[in-house]
Amino acid sequence: MKKTVVLLLLVLTTQGYSQFAKSMFSKDPIINLENWQKQRLYFGYYLGFNSFDFKFDYKDVVTEDIQVKKTTGFNVGVVADLRLQEYINLRFEPGLYYTKRDLYYPNFESKNDFFREVNSTYIHFPLLLKFSSLRTGNIRPFLVGGLSTTLNLSSNSKSKDDNFQQKFRVKSWTNAYELGFGIDLFSEYFIFSPSIRGVFGIGDELIRDNVTAENPNSPWTGNIDSMKSRAILINFTFH
Repeated sequence: MKKTVVLLLLVLTTQGYSQFAKSMFSKDPIINLENWQKQRLYFGYYLGFNSFDFKFDYKDVVTEDIQVKKTTGFNVGVVADLRLQEYINLRFEPGLYYTKRDLYYPNFESKNDFFREVNSTYIHFPLLLKFSSLRTGNIRPFLVGGLSTTLNLSSNSKSKDDNFQQKFRVKSWTNAYELGFGIDLFSEYFIFSPSIRGVFGIGDELIRDNVTAENPNSPWTGNIDSMKSRAILINFTFH
């Protein structure tokens, strides 16, 4: 029974992809959803993946940088698209992003000291301009760019503990600018838009460790001038 179901799904998927490819790339394709993007306002949703990093700037020259191990996270959100003119759209793409980064500090021996796991759950609010090219058949490439603000639900910003208690803290709200490109593929019933985008943090998001008489200078945050997030986003949008 399982083999039959799998075989049926493969057949349906192959036929669906064949019809989709034919409508996209044939010599004289049928123009799908010809008037769709002439709407003043339309909505959609997206699913995707992310890879977040940290960029460190130091006060003093260091012999070894803090090492960041990146992982692949996931994105999910909605899209509101406002048509400003034929080739320019204003897009609002709020979404939920989950990611994890592992930090390895040099010059420590104990794992409690050299390792910090940074889990982040972001509510992401990007406001973007989309610049589309001329449509060729059922294909329309585009560039996108703009600003975003992000709320980190896992920031530990209100925690009184710091790295001396194995607690890594960042600010709750951060800002960034975003640049990317993608392509609109018009099928018979919907628009599929894969895209790739870079996110570049603007402000320092690190919360320094508490300074006390016993710990006047933190070995984890004392020499860091700024710490900014960077990311690559791959989204698959459906309208």
